Amino acid sequence: MTETPTPILTLTQVRKKYRGREALKGISLQLFPGELLGFFGPNGAGKTTMIRCISGLLKPDSGQIRMQVSANPDASTTARLGLVPQNLAVYPDLTVQQNLEVFGRLEGVSGRVLQERIKEVLDWAALKDRTRSLVKTLSGGMQRRLNIACSVLHRPSVLLLDEPTVGVDPQSRERIYTMLDELTAQGAAVLLTTHQLDEVETRCHRIVVIDHGTIVADGKLSELVRQTIGRPHRVFVRFDQPYLKELPAFSFDEHRTSAKCAIDSMKELPQVLAVLKQLDHEPSQIDVRSFGLQDVFLELTGRSLRE
Repeated sequence: MTETPTPILTLTQVRKKYRGREALKGISLQLFPGELLGFFGPNGAGKTTMIRCISGLLKPDSGQIRMQVSANPDASTTARLGLVPQNLAVYPDLTVQQNLEVFGRLEGVSGRVLQERIKEVLDWAALKDRTRSLVKTLSGGMQRRLNIACSVLHRPSVLLLDEPTVGVDPQSRERIYTMLDELTAQGAAVLLTTHQLDEVETRCHRIVVIDHGTIVADGKLSELVRQTIGRPHRVFVRFDQPYLKELPAFSFDEHRTSAKCAIDSMKELPQVLAVLKQLDHEPSQIDVRSFGLQDVFLELTGRSLRE
């Protein structure tokens, strides 16, 4: 019998009014050790407000936010939280080494332990050869990686990142996710907010979709597709003129010029194509499509993503 994992972070009915509007409308959420959770939604959905509430930068109007990193439920856990804000939080006129020393001391790490951790995170963030460089001379991707490195010097159990890959080049983006994969492999829980569809679909273990301050979906991508759309794949057939005969497993539109068939797995595709081989006349177009996160979002909200 598999044990149910204990959440390391729990939000219960968290509400927050911010700048005259209700930014969070009763958010409930759990984050587990070793998990990379993607918090996805359009701008203004409440992602940053939630990050600020969890980190203590904002106080919720109601609800509860609880971290559990010890067998003792009363143990202090503040020092085990890491935060990477949306805007860069490093000192541009200091070197990479100096930034790490400053942030390490702010998190209570000092002396030989800090110097050892700095060596580790420099290698981890691929910044070892830029130790003496002023931060303002680094590329945007390097600055982002340094920002993340500064946030993990104290080995946080929970790392919060708000839009960590905004404005970075593909190589730096890949390196950032490699860094995050290494953190989760070590047991840390990572929560990142983003509105980048491809990142959430391919990188995150679990996806939470938020819209207008409300969680509208929570689960793995395959689960969200099945919950909102049904079977994850479709075969579409179009004809130049109405096709009047029946086509097994396909449903036609009212004009009978197009038909679709839903399938659970691409392994079923040969069977569908075998049916199409029996057509009286050749279709003008055949398309095979798999549904993803954007389809889930549009199904849930009924509108396109907002900028």
